[in-house]
Amino acid sequence: MGLVERFSKLQSRWSRSFPPNLARLMLLACAALWGGSYLLAKFAMEAIPPQWLMAIRMFGACMCMLALFHKHIIPNLTPKIIVPALVVGVTYWGTMVTQTTGLQTIDPGRSAFLTAAYCVLTPFVTWIVSKNQPKIINLIAGIVCLIGVGFVSLKPGGSLSLGVGDWLTIATAIIFSFNLTYLGVYAKRFDPIALTFVQFAVAGVLFFIGAIITEPAPDSGWLAPSVVASVLYLFLGATMSAQIMQNIGLAHVPASQASIIMCTESLFAVSFSALFWGERIMWSSLVGFALIFAAVLMSVIKPTKHSLHRN
Repeated sequence: MGLVERFSKLQSRWSRSFPPNLARLMLLACAALWGGSYLLAKFAMEAIPPQWLMAIRMFGACMCMLALFHKHIIPNLTPKIIVPALVVGVTYWGTMVTQTTGLQTIDPGRSAFLTAAYCVLTPFVTWIVSKNQPKIINLIAGIVCLIGVGFVSLKPGGSLSLGVGDWLTIATAIIFSFNLTYLGVYAKRFDPIALTFVQFAVAGVLFFIGAIITEPAPDSGWLAPSVVASVLYLFLGATMSAQIMQNIGLAHVPASQASIIMCTESLFAVSFSALFWGERIMWSSLVGFALIFAAVLMSVIKPTKHSLHRN
């Protein structure tokens, strides 16, 4: 009983009064911001190596958050948040380092749809973490998603081929499914803004260490106005604002509903990439994208109906 009482206290005002529809709108805005990040990260990485770029994103977001939300953050920086910080920080770092490295060799829209496979994987990760066994529909969705990845990998001659960038992006989906699962758990126990801050701080340190060890030092190309503007979008919009909205949304919207909304990220990304990057999309890729998106919807719509019925 004591544990239940402590858990109820930790939910505080976030659980009692936040409008669910506003939380859903925040998740949609988060998806749009992330959709734009593929294009701008691709552009910024023409001047800035990926781990330096991510270190700038993380530390820039941390400084802005501390200035704006120190009343949320500082009181929650207690020993209790150390383990959650390490779990979400390390998994977030793994997600972003594989995604940005993979994005160096594949187009933004392709990266977005391969990353979207995390929605299909999340029920299986939840099974590992919380012992909730996935349903048959999740297994079917996994098969459909695998077929979709096969179509995405088709080359003009009809051969199947996934490059290093594709495999890294598939790894992104796997790691992100763990990150999302743990965020869903911890966002109900800790202040979502404080949780976002410690996630960025841990990831930022890891990116900075990796950048110093493996990548060249900064040069004057980083200061080009277009590069600076892209970086500002990445850490103010796609990193700080989007992650805060995601973590708040996950605290007030069932994970299955949140997944449906957040998977529209890939639609935003491929639209932006086709419009502004000139990404050419083959018929096989369109079929693959459609199958992956269908698999995402299959994996989350059925649980959503059950959760709505229970409510």
